[in-house]
Amino acid sequence: MTPSEQHAYDAERFAALTEGASAGDWSRASPVAAWTARDVVGHLVEWLPPFVSRAGVTLSDVPVEDDPVAAWHTRADEVQQVLDQRGDDVFASPMFGEMPLSRAIDQFYTNDVWMHSWDLARALGVDFDLGEERCARALAGMEPMDEVLRSSGQFGPQVPVPSDASVQDRFIGFIGRDPYWRP
Repeated sequence: MTPSEQHAYDAERFAALTEGASAGDWSRASPVAAWTARDVVGHLVEWLPPFVSRAGVTLSDVPVEDDPVAAWHTRADEVQQVLDQRGDDVFASPMFGEMPLSRAIDQFYTNDVWMHSWDLARALGVDFDLGEERCARALAGMEPMDEVLRSSGQFGPQVPVPSDASVQDRFIGFIGRDPYWRP
């Protein structure tokens, strides 16, 4: 898939999760320590604006507290518009160098949406299939960078899983979540 197509796919799956939540679900714990279901949405809505500003893109300030569903739809629609209209713009970062904005969004943001979909699903008490092939690709790409990822503070310590665990469970354990976590 192109970065635009991948984002549309992952954003829609995340939207379906938000739409399935009831008002009382937003305060439920998530697999991310100290985060609620609302915090998962808040994270995805709030961290992107400073990131894309490196490419001269301004995203709106989207409040999550009162309506996480509407907040998600607003952010997802904005990101889709950026991908469709400005994806070829240059994203420049001292850490990552220069790349097309669409690639930066895909690599850092869309993948974050994908991973946190599992967190939101579990907070809501439902299972979520991240896709075995995608988990295998992500795991193969991330394992060689284990030390860098852990030192970034973005990932917790690995959670051990049985040797015969599915690729998804191994991936979830690698990113610091207990694949068997339940609210």
